[in-house]
Amino acid sequence: MTDTASPSHGGEGETRRDFLYLLAGGMGAVGTVAAVWPLVDSMNPAADVLALSSTEVDLDPIEMGQRITITWRGNPVFVERRPPARIEEARAVPLEDLPDPEADDARVQRPEWLIMVGVCTHLGCIPKGQKQGDPLGEFGGWFCPCHGSHYDTSGRIRKGPAPKNLVVPPYNFLDDTKIRIG
Repeated sequence: MTDTASPSHGGEGETRRDFLYLLAGGMGAVGTVAAVWPLVDSMNPAADVLALSSTEVDLDPIEMGQRITITWRGNPVFVERRPPARIEEARAVPLEDLPDPEADDARVQRPEWLIMVGVCTHLGCIPKGQKQGDPLGEFGGWFCPCHGSHYDTSGRIRKGPAPKNLVVPPYNFLDDTKIRIG
């Protein structure tokens, strides 16, 4: 007599056992996801925070040459309606003269409107230049009084310790007189 078990009996037991292992593993995976999901979901921003993630700005009341400051995500955003002379001044700057080279056309969607986050890229101070009588710096744009960074008429760093240009936030024009930032 041989010691081999019948194929029908031995194969059947292994199949049931394999099925039970797979079933237990699947239930364990589902249980783990069910336990971890609330933790992951709690890391998502709340509805009130998501509501503040974008803001709409009416550009109609802004006059030529005027600068306004609005708040987006707790940061000041500078909006300027640039006159043609300021646009040409920004376009005329050779890129090789800039510490962080970026063409004026790459910073604006429409040349007349310059929109950027008003936080100095050095240590986070708010540059002067938005109000009448504020120092504009050596290049006619913005001046950071904390450490002396000078920005030009396109918000590009020209002099001082700031390593980067003022940041252009994501925005789009909803129509000719309204934008959404964020």
